[in-house]
Formats: sequence, structure tokens, C-alpha cells
Amino acid sequence: MIDREPTSSNAEAGSRPVPTLPISRRTVLQMTGGAASLVTIPNMSAQSAPAPGQIGKALERVRLIVNGEARELELDPRQSLLDVLRETLDLTGTKKGCNQGACGACTILLNGRRVVSCLTLAAMHDGAEITTIEGLAKGEELHPLQAAFIQHEGLQCGYCTPGQIMSGVGCIAEGHAGSPEEIQFWMSGNICRCGAYPGIVAAIADAAERT
Repeated sequence: MIDREPTSSNAEAGSRPVPTLPISRRTVLQMTGGAASLVTIPNMSAQSAPAPGQIGKALERVRLIVNGEARELELDPRQSLLDVLRETLDLTGTKKGCNQGACGACTILLNGRRVVSCLTLAAMHDGAEITTIEGLAKGEELHPLQAAFIQHEGLQCGYCTPGQIMSGVGCIAEGHAGSPEEIQFWMSGNICRCGAYPGIVAAIADAAERT
């Protein structure tokens, strides 16, 4: 019979191994999570919410000429021209579609050039002249392109129509309405989800001949 040395767990007489409880991964995570929750963090709720139009930055005075009318506004420097037109000046004809510059529904004329107003910061265009869909008609007399859109049924639901018309006015002014193919190319930034493109192209071509 071979003698063996006693192990550390029972080297002493009468000693017994100490039982250990299994600890799961979930228990460890719960223990560490509880400890982390004791860390003091600043009380963000105690801070007062910024007033509307004062989102953490000082307001800037911006002068704009909108549809022939001089306007002087105090704006947050991060406000888009689209939001200023719709929310501050109540010119809701300019539509908010994708708000990412991809659909063209918010197209306006800025110093005579068509731009998507959702990606245009108002504070960067102090003194600019802006034309929206509300500024095209002269009283009860529609702009030639507005009349052409009605005549050629260049709309269905109508949501994209203001942007289509404003972009069409810019397209004609730029000299890009010489053929249906040219109109299609230069109007490709304006999306009509109803698919009224044939009427839109026909209306722009018609208005280009009148102007």
C-alpha cells in the first residue's frame, strides 16, 4: 500500500473542505450593475429647459426679403430656412418631405436660384431674397407655370407640387427647359410619389414657351 501526503484541504485532522456556492454570470453582472448605480451623476433634470427658439445658443438677428416683404427676425443659428418659413413666418406652402434634401418638396428660390430649404441654414443668408410658392402669383393671377400645372394635370395628391413648381421656375430661368429630356434631367431632384411626371414635364415645357 502506497502512502500519500495529505492534501491542503484535509491536511489537519478533522478538517473538511469548505463548501462553495456557484456564482452565475448573471449574478456577477447584477452585482456590478448595482455598484455602478451608486456612482453619483449630475442631476440633469434640475436644469431648466431652454425656451423655444433658444436651444442652447444666442439668437442671431437675420434680415430676409421674403416674397418681396422685408422681414427682420431673431433666430437660432441652427434653424433651417424651411423651419423658419413654416414655423416662424407661417408660409406652409413649402413642404417638409424627407428633411434630408433628397425629395425636393421644400424647394424655394434663394436669390433667384433654387435650393432645398431643409438643408439651408437661415442665419447664413442674412439679406437674402427668398421666393416661395406663396409669392409666385400676382393677386388672383397665377404664375404661368402654376396655370400650366393645372392645365396639364401635373399633380395628384399635391404634396410635392409647391416644390415641383418652384424647381420648374428655376429650371426655366436656368435655360434647361429646351426639350422633355432636358427637363426630366434637370428636374430629377424632385420626386413625385404619385408618378405625375408626364404632366409635370408637359407643364414646364408649356410654361417655358410662354415666358
